[in-house]
Amino acid sequence: MALEAGAQLAPVQGKARIDILDILRGLAILGIFFMNIPFEGQTALVMFNRPQIIGWTPLDQWSWAFVQVALEGTQRGLLEILFGCGLMVLAARAMRPDGPVAVADLYWRRNLWLLGFGLLDIFVFLWTGDILHVYALAALFLFPFRLLGPRVLLALGSVFALGMAISAVPIYVERGTFQAAAHKVEQKVAAHQPLTRQEQDTHKRWQALLERRATGGEEGKKIAEMEKKGHAGGFLAYATMYIGFYFEFMLPQLAMGVAEAFCMMLVGIALWKWQIVQGGRSTRFYAVLLVCCYVPGMIARAVGAHEALSPVPTLHSYWITQEPARMLVSIGHVALINLAARSAAGQVILAPFKAAGRTAFSLYFLQQFLAIFILFAPWGAGLWGKLGWGGLYGVALAVLVFEVVLANLWLRAFAMGPMEWAWRSLAYVQRQPFRRPRAAKPEVVLAAA
Repeated sequence: MALEAGAQLAPVQGKARIDILDILRGLAILGIFFMNIPFEGQTALVMFNRPQIIGWTPLDQWSWAFVQVALEGTQRGLLEILFGCGLMVLAARAMRPDGPVAVADLYWRRNLWLLGFGLLDIFVFLWTGDILHVYALAALFLFPFRLLGPRVLLALGSVFALGMAISAVPIYVERGTFQAAAHKVEQKVAAHQPLTRQEQDTHKRWQALLERRATGGEEGKKIAEMEKKGHAGGFLAYATMYIGFYFEFMLPQLAMGVAEAFCMMLVGIALWKWQIVQGGRSTRFYAVLLVCCYVPGMIARAVGAHEALSPVPTLHSYWITQEPARMLVSIGHVALINLAARSAAGQVILAPFKAAGRTAFSLYFLQQFLAIFILFAPWGAGLWGKLGWGGLYGVALAVLVFEVVLANLWLRAFAMGPMEWAWRSLAYVQRQPFRRPRAAKPEVVLAAA
């Protein structure tokens, strides 16, 4: 796979690595477990019902609110940004239209193998919410966009968020009109007044919404039945449940997930070209960026979290603000980590996460294995359905501390994680070094007396 002037394609290693990218990747892959564990350790009805159904102690309330405002979706956003940056690191030799074709071959081969690993995660590791196959499909379309300017990339990358916001406006207006009509009908029902046919239809629709809010509706019944069979049987029933969840709920949303990831990857390329992700801007710039992203983004997310607690169907502003706010807070995290990395204390705190970033692929699979096959499996620790939000996030935190310690110990002896080694070896069509090279012993020279 020769390049110009005899250069060779090879993984980025050693001092050539950019520490801030490893830190961001490590934090993102660890943080994403907070979003995954509720659907691994509790009923999937949390997707359709109020969060209070699985526990609402003060610890549950505060932990749920923190994750919803600061983390939900943004760890995915960070990984999508880093995918865009990773393209720019890999394609540094191919920034001209006539750049070496070997770089493009490697890029597409990496992502096709990533797609394979994603399918492995779904059908062997049984993780319904796998992100790898989504990112692989999105990244397959990304390579030609590396040559665009950052402003164009940012504009294109914002299309999904703006489209989601604009498309939600008529839904918001229609729901508001319907809700006002339903309240009037409810007043007539309470007063035992006769209803017109149209008012009867409105009342029926409103009751259906109330039932969906309370029980999850028909989807909730289907989920409850699948979970009952999955957790009462052996491995085959358990695997059938998770794979069934993927085909029932995740596969129909795949196109939306790919579109979201692709647009956020474009934003990542733009941020890379502006030297934002890799720490190339001033401290003042990052401080301003943090405020400009966090203030509107977190306010919108806090309002949305509050709306989600309503015991009855209500208007939700996050239908409109959800995706723009997710994008803003994700970029705000980039600014925060870059700011923290500029202080001595911040460097000490962030240093352990470099190893997590360098073994992120392996840690992601380890999270699914521990959760699905040990902690919450019918034959495992028996924790499924027994923990509230505080308990779930406590377990997640314990797993993540274990992973950070493991990653740092692992890299003392090995050059990369086992899944990284397999992915790179397949992508480069060449077995990659796995163990760290031993340091050569210094020669001892005895001077003549």
